[in-house]
Amino acid sequence: MYKRVHNFSAGPAVLPEEVLLEIQKDLVDYKGHGLSVMEMSHRSKVYQGIIDDATASVKRILGLGDDYEVLFLQGGASTQFFTIPLNFCPDNQVANYVNTGAWATKALKEAAKIGKKMHVAASSEDKEFTYIPKELELSENPAYLHITTNNTIRGTEYKKDPDAGDVPLIADMSSDIMSRPVDVKKYALIYAGAQKNIGPAGTTLVILRKDMIDKINPGLPTMVDYRTHIAKGSMFNTPPTFAIYVVGLVLKWIESFGSLADMEKHNIKKASYIYDILDNSDFYRGTVVKEDRSLMNIPFRLPSEDLEKKFIAETAEAGMQNLKGHRSVGGCRASLYNALPLKSVEKLAQFMIDFEKNNK
Repeated sequence: MYKRVHNFSAGPAVLPEEVLLEIQKDLVDYKGHGLSVMEMSHRSKVYQGIIDDATASVKRILGLGDDYEVLFLQGGASTQFFTIPLNFCPDNQVANYVNTGAWATKALKEAAKIGKKMHVAASSEDKEFTYIPKELELSENPAYLHITTNNTIRGTEYKKDPDAGDVPLIADMSSDIMSRPVDVKKYALIYAGAQKNIGPAGTTLVILRKDMIDKINPGLPTMVDYRTHIAKGSMFNTPPTFAIYVVGLVLKWIESFGSLADMEKHNIKKASYIYDILDNSDFYRGTVVKEDRSLMNIPFRLPSEDLEKKFIAETAEAGMQNLKGHRSVGGCRASLYNALPLKSVEKLAQFMIDFEKNNK
């Protein structure tokens, strides 16, 4: 037998237990082929089938038509921070960003760092990123509008797609991809590091609308040109084969769960356990305005830092790990990604109730 903790990590995050067991079963000998996926040539027919299946799952889950390309790339979402402006912001246009926290800030700084004209179309920095700004002020001649749909550190999430008009909308969905329905048709490009909701660290999902291909700037380095990876089906060079294989298994698990609407209902149910406590307690304090609260990441504070340290220590002793808030903001944070079981949230909720009673 094995022991599993209740893992509230913001990433790398919990994976479905069924997927881990399937990986274990096939680790040494994948489906009778006599070798592990980690040893397999990415040019083999077997591996081509693995990446094709993962791509097909993405398209089915998100309802993508032939007007979108699906890529599995390396370098994490952070590499996309500069790849996007390199591809889609010509010198005579301006990259527009909504700044909703640390990762959005890093994305816009990368655009400026490589010499692109950059404009902040909206920001919630005035209130420490505790809300999603609703009004946009785009620059003249915008190349695109970039948003971060869910903010792991601050715990905010877009509930409605922003209206950028004819300006291409680009989104970092690393933290909430496939946690709820999304109208992909509104987006020119979506990207997501896999390690939160759809797999392990090592690969980044990029979904690109095909009409954007003609807008790609000329003369780019080979590896940061999206056309390179589109032409070679994500296999211009050796891809992160094992990570993509695991992503494919997680995507099948998501499909077996039902629709994304079903997944959203499940995630709302999980989050409600914690938000109900925050809303009805004078001991715990949520840090985000209610209308913009994330289903994936729930930051909260206790009356003192000493109590927070005690809470984190005692939850760990009780088998609940990674509840410490991000080092930049402190406090506590529970990340409730798709694969986190309901029983984990129920255990945390009961612990919070008992901890309050014992420490008031």
